[in-house]
Amino acid sequence: MLAASVSSWAQAPVAPEATMGTVTVREAAEVQSKDTLRVKQTTVGKGKQDIKDIPQSVTVFTERLMTDRNQDDLREVLRTTAGVTFQAGETGEEDVRLRGFSLGQAGDIYVDGMKDAPLYERDTFNNDRVEVLKGSASMLFGKGSTGGVVNQVNKAPLLIDQHEASYTLGTGQTHRLQGDFNFKTGENSALRVNAMIHNSDNYGATQDKRGIAPTFSWGIGTRDEFSVGLYYLDIKGRPNYNSPWIASNGRIVPTLPAKNYYGLNSDHLNTSAQYLTLGHIHRFDNGGELQTRLRHGTYKRDLLASVIGFAGTRPTSLDQINSSTLLSRTSKGRIGESTMTQVQSDYTNEFNWGGNKHQIIAGLDYYHDDADRNASYANAAGNSSTNPGLITSVGTPNNGASAPDRRLPVAFNTFKAQNLGLYMQDTMSLTSTVKLVGGLRYDQFKATYRNASGSLGDSSSEGLWSPRVGAIFQPDDLTSYYVSFGTSYNTSGDTYQYGNVSAATGSLADTPPEKSRNLEIGGKWELFQQRALLGVAAFYSEKFNERNTDPDNPGYLLSGKRHAAGMELNLAGHITPKWDIFYNHTWIPNAKIDKSTTTAANPNGNAQQQGDRPGLTPKHSGSVWSTYAVTPKLRLGGGVTYRSTQSPEGARQIMASGFATVDAMAEYTFDQKTSVKLNVSNLGNKLYADSLYRGFYTPGAARSVQVTLKSRF
Repeated sequence: MLAASVSSWAQAPVAPEATMGTVTVREAAEVQSKDTLRVKQTTVGKGKQDIKDIPQSVTVFTERLMTDRNQDDLREVLRTTAGVTFQAGETGEEDVRLRGFSLGQAGDIYVDGMKDAPLYERDTFNNDRVEVLKGSASMLFGKGSTGGVVNQVNKAPLLIDQHEASYTLGTGQTHRLQGDFNFKTGENSALRVNAMIHNSDNYGATQDKRGIAPTFSWGIGTRDEFSVGLYYLDIKGRPNYNSPWIASNGRIVPTLPAKNYYGLNSDHLNTSAQYLTLGHIHRFDNGGELQTRLRHGTYKRDLLASVIGFAGTRPTSLDQINSSTLLSRTSKGRIGESTMTQVQSDYTNEFNWGGNKHQIIAGLDYYHDDADRNASYANAAGNSSTNPGLITSVGTPNNGASAPDRRLPVAFNTFKAQNLGLYMQDTMSLTSTVKLVGGLRYDQFKATYRNASGSLGDSSSEGLWSPRVGAIFQPDDLTSYYVSFGTSYNTSGDTYQYGNVSAATGSLADTPPEKSRNLEIGGKWELFQQRALLGVAAFYSEKFNERNTDPDNPGYLLSGKRHAAGMELNLAGHITPKWDIFYNHTWIPNAKIDKSTTTAANPNGNAQQQGDRPGLTPKHSGSVWSTYAVTPKLRLGGGVTYRSTQSPEGARQIMASGFATVDAMAEYTFDQKTSVKLNVSNLGNKLYADSLYRGFYTPGAARSVQVTLKSRF
């Protein structure tokens, strides 16, 4: 089945070894096979490491898994990640939560270990895999990373000639053409080009995507390896921004059909990302490796969207909603631009010292972010009170109405930030079965902020230490047990602002960083004749000086505290040569706001109080996906994605119901080059709240059907 499936590439053969001085090199890079759901090594822990040597939970989405499920953007991958939830933020920038802790409006998302800008919508056309490291990780990545980090690994050139092209036709007038072309250009050089064109019109919610990512590498596997990579992604669309929910017996009830678009024709969400990456790997005579990358990129986001609400009296039950029910459309707008320059250098090596084996990871990283954000985003195109044409009804979706963009010319707040980080970690083999892990990082963070008029501004400078310690017990080659402790922090510049205006000084409040810590105990086992990897862990994550609103002044206090405690489970690989499985699950039975300025004695409306369970923290979440080769040519698959009940962030005494959606797949292979695949997502056409906010929700995608024809040549 693996040989026949066109969705897989065979692992590249390893060429004979050659010797340059005392440096042993290979003429072909080791390649992660495209026919598996299991990954043995990952780069999410800095450098290449076996997953069993990382003392934290790691979930990896391989290209095979993403292809099987037709996950063509990163949000779809994250939706099937255990512990991940979404807040439907007013600014339109995705606010992703992991174990209930914010990833800082996508600030903890990385590309090849380097910070990714939070502004743009992401596509997976150039992803080899997506790695998720759970728990505090500031020792490795610096600020942020309370709940964990997400690392997108881009496809790299291979020393083979191999090409793949696919065309997808689907509901919602979806057309997607994607290509992956790899050319061996010399003895140790290669060019790889990934490209994508995507168009869809889902009953008014449109999307037009264009992407290309060429990378050229030379000296592959030799003493000095170089690479030059370009990335360009442009997405123009009209978003289905939100739907209004109603409450019944303390439950949030979704109201409008997920496929219906009630926004304006003038609504849009246009984003772009373009960056250049220069890379160099030097391999030393003693086996050490120094990898350095320089990246410079620009990122843009322009959102003008309609917040849909009920016009007049809000219904209290579904039977009060009919085709004549009136809906209001109030626009939200946001424009942002970022220019980021980054350099990162990581050194890895193994050596014996003091009678013990040491695995060293050390490095430095620097980034400079020059960002502009417009200050006003409310009522950018008016509202129903000033423009009656913004009223529509449930029975008239996509009615063709438009409104002018009143934001122009745009006034920007400016934000400049830079960070220099230095880190080192040693994994010492105390005995043949016991390893001790110790790491320390220092960051020097500086930022300046100024509002659009120039009347308010502030600056910040922080020096922060981040430790990580752990122990690993590996009684045999198939088993690994571990315990680890790490910290993280979030600076006051995470969301491109410092806080509210101080009534006393008239300047922006400069709040010190939040801090968090994570304790984890777990084990990892290779099962089914080493065809699959199982990981199980118990964790306790705590943010112990969380920002709270100052009840006496319009600023912030580090007076909050919250925690989440639970278990993680990850299983990926082959149960038998014909049967594949991927399963990840997060169980958080215990989560609580331990300390807050919002208490029963000092309530803030319906805001969550001290003692409540934090919002966007369901007890159960995860997904399972499995495929089986019925015959050498026919492969069937299916999966379930689920979340249990949860409340919106900041709202109390109201919950969104849990949900489970079912996906199915059938793939038929004509020969070793050509196949056709059928995908049905949300098979039961489940209506559910995917992203939550206090007053509205974003519906999960309605049922969709896609057929993909793929050819390898």
